[in-house]
Amino acid sequence: MTEVSSLTGRLLVATPALADPNFDRAVVLLLDHDDEGSLGVVLNRPTPVTVGDILAPWAGLAGEPGVVFQGGPVSLDAALGVAVIPGDEGPLGWRRVHGAIGLVDLETPPELLGPALGSLRIFAGYAGWGPGQLETELDEGAWYVVESEPGDVSSPQPEALWRQVLRRQRGELAMIATYPDDPSLN
Repeated sequence: MTEVSSLTGRLLVATPALADPNFDRAVVLLLDHDDEGSLGVVLNRPTPVTVGDILAPWAGLAGEPGVVFQGGPVSLDAALGVAVIPGDEGPLGWRRVHGAIGLVDLETPPELLGPALGSLRIFAGYAGWGPGQLETELDEGAWYVVESEPGDVSSPQPEALWRQVLRRQRGELAMIATYPDDPSLN
Protein backbone atom coordinates (compact mmCIF):
# COMPACT_ATOMS: atom_id res chain seq x y z
CA MET A 1 0.00 0.00 0.00
CA THR A 2 1.24 3.47 -0.77
CA GLU A 3 1.85 5.89 2.06
CA VAL A 4 -0.94 8.42 2.55
CA SER A 5 -0.01 11.98 3.45
CA SER A 6 -2.43 12.98 6.21
CA LEU A 7 -5.01 15.62 5.47
CA THR A 8 -6.33 15.60 9.05
CA GLY A 9 -7.45 19.07 10.07
CA ARG A 10 -7.79 20.34 6.51
CA LEU A 11 -10.96 21.19 4.64
CA LEU A 12 -12.43 19.42 1.67
CA VAL A 13 -14.41 21.91 -0.39
CA ALA A 14 -16.75 20.37 -2.94
CA THR A 15 -16.01 21.40 -6.51
CA PRO A 16 -18.97 22.53 -8.63
CA ALA A 17 -18.52 19.29 -10.61
CA LEU A 18 -19.18 17.01 -7.59
CA ALA A 19 -22.44 15.25 -8.47
CA ASP A 20 -23.27 13.62 -5.10
CA PRO A 21 -26.21 15.58 -3.58
CA ASN A 22 -24.93 14.73 -0.07
CA PHE A 23 -21.95 16.96 -0.77
CA ASP A 24 -23.30 19.71 -3.02
CA ARG A 25 -21.31 22.83 -2.03
CA ALA A 26 -20.16 21.03 1.12
CA VAL A 27 -17.25 22.07 3.31
CA VAL A 28 -15.91 19.03 5.17
CA LEU A 29 -13.49 19.21 8.08
CA LEU A 30 -11.32 16.08 8.05
CA LEU A 31 -11.07 14.73 11.60
CA ASP A 32 -9.03 11.68 10.63
CA HIS A 33 -7.18 10.68 7.46
CA ASP A 34 -4.72 7.83 7.11
CA ASP A 35 -4.17 4.67 5.06
CA GLU A 36 -7.21 3.05 6.74
CA GLY A 37 -9.61 5.71 5.44
CA SER A 38 -10.97 9.15 6.26
CA LEU A 39 -13.61 10.65 8.50
CA GLY A 40 -14.94 14.19 8.58
CA VAL A 41 -17.96 16.37 9.26
CA VAL A 42 -19.82 18.69 6.91
CA LEU A 43 -19.58 22.15 8.47
CA ASN A 44 -22.30 23.88 6.47
CA ARG A 45 -25.43 21.73 6.83
CA PRO A 46 -27.50 23.07 9.75
CA THR A 47 -30.70 21.20 10.56
CA PRO A 48 -33.84 22.66 12.15
CA VAL A 49 -33.24 20.48 15.26
CA THR A 50 -31.88 22.40 18.24
CA VAL A 51 -29.07 20.99 20.34
CA GLY A 52 -31.44 21.25 23.33
CA ASP A 53 -33.85 18.85 21.61
CA ILE A 54 -31.34 15.99 21.61
CA LEU A 55 -28.48 16.91 23.98
CA ALA A 56 -30.02 19.32 26.49
CA PRO A 57 -26.97 19.46 28.82
CA TRP A 58 -24.82 20.75 25.93
CA ALA A 59 -27.32 23.30 24.57
CA GLY A 60 -25.93 26.25 26.54
CA LEU A 61 -22.42 25.61 25.23
CA ALA A 62 -23.29 25.21 21.55
CA GLY A 63 -22.45 28.17 19.35
CA GLU A 64 -24.97 30.03 17.23
CA PRO A 65 -27.15 29.06 15.50
CA GLY A 66 -27.54 26.48 18.32
CA VAL A 67 -28.74 23.68 16.05
CA VAL A 68 -27.48 20.22 15.22
CA PHE A 69 -25.58 20.01 11.93
CA GLN A 70 -25.82 17.08 9.54
CA GLY A 71 -22.22 15.94 9.61
CA GLY A 72 -22.63 13.61 6.68
CA PRO A 73 -24.66 10.72 5.36
CA VAL A 74 -23.17 8.03 7.66
CA SER A 75 -24.62 7.12 11.09
CA LEU A 76 -27.14 9.93 11.35
CA ASP A 77 -28.23 8.59 14.74
CA ALA A 78 -24.77 9.22 16.26
CA ALA A 79 -23.62 12.60 17.59
CA LEU A 80 -20.14 14.11 17.37
CA GLY A 81 -19.01 17.23 19.17
CA VAL A 82 -16.32 19.42 17.63
CA ALA A 83 -14.94 22.29 19.67
CA VAL A 84 -12.31 24.97 19.41
CA ILE A 85 -10.23 25.33 22.56
CA PRO A 86 -7.56 28.01 22.53
CA GLY A 87 -4.21 27.38 24.18
CA ASP A 88 -1.77 24.54 24.44
CA GLU A 89 -3.60 22.25 26.86
CA GLY A 90 -7.11 20.93 26.41
CA PRO A 91 -9.33 19.71 29.22
CA LEU A 92 -10.30 16.16 30.03
CA GLY A 93 -12.94 15.02 27.54
CA TRP A 94 -11.44 16.84 24.54
CA ARG A 95 -8.99 15.38 21.99
CA ARG A 96 -7.00 17.68 19.74
CA VAL A 97 -7.42 16.99 16.03
CA HIS A 98 -5.52 19.92 14.53
CA GLY A 99 -4.43 23.21 16.03
CA ALA A 100 -7.17 24.46 18.36
CA ILE A 101 -9.80 22.13 16.84
CA GLY A 102 -10.71 18.92 18.62
CA LEU A 103 -13.33 16.30 19.36
CA VAL A 104 -15.48 16.44 22.48
CA ASP A 105 -16.41 13.28 24.36
CA LEU A 106 -20.13 13.95 24.77
CA GLU A 107 -20.19 11.51 27.71
CA THR A 108 -18.06 13.99 29.70
CA PRO A 109 -20.10 16.26 31.99
CA PRO A 110 -20.48 19.59 30.13
CA GLU A 111 -19.51 21.58 33.23
CA LEU A 112 -15.98 20.11 33.03
CA LEU A 113 -15.47 21.40 29.49
CA GLY A 114 -17.60 24.54 29.53
CA PRO A 115 -15.04 26.98 30.95
CA ALA A 116 -12.43 25.96 28.34
CA LEU A 117 -14.62 25.97 25.23
CA GLY A 118 -14.16 28.68 22.65
CA SER A 119 -16.97 27.23 20.52
CA LEU A 120 -18.87 23.96 20.14
CA ARG A 121 -20.81 22.38 17.30
CA ILE A 122 -22.83 19.17 17.47
CA PHE A 123 -23.04 16.99 14.37
CA ALA A 124 -25.44 14.15 13.60
CA GLY A 125 -23.57 11.67 11.47
CA TYR A 126 -20.33 12.02 9.57
CA ALA A 127 -18.73 11.66 6.16
CA GLY A 128 -16.55 8.60 5.75
CA TRP A 129 -14.31 7.12 3.09
CA GLY A 130 -12.70 3.68 2.96
CA PRO A 131 -9.00 3.11 2.21
CA GLY A 132 -8.01 4.98 -0.95
CA GLN A 133 -11.57 6.16 -1.67
CA LEU A 134 -10.93 9.83 -0.84
CA GLU A 135 -7.68 9.80 -2.82
CA THR A 136 -9.62 8.53 -5.84
CA GLU A 137 -12.17 11.35 -5.46
CA LEU A 138 -9.32 13.87 -5.16
CA ASP A 139 -7.70 12.48 -8.34
CA GLU A 140 -11.08 12.82 -10.11
CA GLY A 141 -11.27 16.50 -9.12
CA ALA A 142 -14.26 16.21 -6.77
CA TRP A 143 -12.68 18.21 -3.93
CA TYR A 144 -10.40 21.16 -3.31
CA VAL A 145 -8.15 20.66 -0.28
CA VAL A 146 -7.49 23.85 1.69
CA GLU A 147 -6.30 24.85 5.14
CA SER A 148 -8.89 25.14 7.88
CA GLU A 149 -9.23 28.01 10.30
CA PRO A 150 -10.71 27.64 13.81
CA GLY A 151 -13.56 30.00 12.85
CA ASP A 152 -14.73 27.58 10.15
CA VAL A 153 -16.08 25.23 12.83
CA SER A 154 -18.23 27.95 14.38
CA SER A 155 -19.18 30.12 11.42
CA PRO A 156 -22.32 32.08 12.39
CA GLN A 157 -23.43 31.90 8.72
CA PRO A 158 -22.82 28.25 7.80
CA GLU A 159 -24.83 28.53 4.58
CA ALA A 160 -22.23 31.02 3.28
CA LEU A 161 -19.18 28.95 4.32
CA TRP A 162 -18.54 27.38 0.89
CA ARG A 163 -18.13 30.79 -0.71
CA GLN A 164 -16.24 32.25 2.27
CA VAL A 165 -13.65 29.47 2.30
CA LEU A 166 -13.09 29.70 -1.45
CA ARG A 167 -12.97 33.50 -1.40
CA ARG A 168 -10.05 33.52 1.03
CA GLN A 169 -7.94 31.30 -1.26
CA ARG A 170 -5.48 32.66 -3.80
CA GLY A 171 -5.80 32.54 -7.56
CA GLU A 172 -8.42 30.53 -9.38
CA LEU A 173 -10.02 29.08 -6.25
CA ALA A 174 -11.12 32.55 -5.15
CA MET A 175 -12.85 32.99 -8.50
CA ILE A 176 -14.80 29.74 -8.05
CA ALA A 177 -16.58 31.37 -5.08
CA THR A 178 -18.61 33.29 -7.66
CA TYR A 179 -19.75 30.12 -9.46
CA PRO A 180 -23.56 30.28 -9.82
CA ASP A 181 -25.78 27.79 -8.00
CA ASP A 182 -27.34 26.82 -11.30
CA PRO A 183 -24.96 27.46 -14.24
CA SER A 184 -27.78 26.85 -16.74
CA LEU A 185 -29.39 30.12 -15.60
CA ASN A 186 -26.22 32.08 -16.42
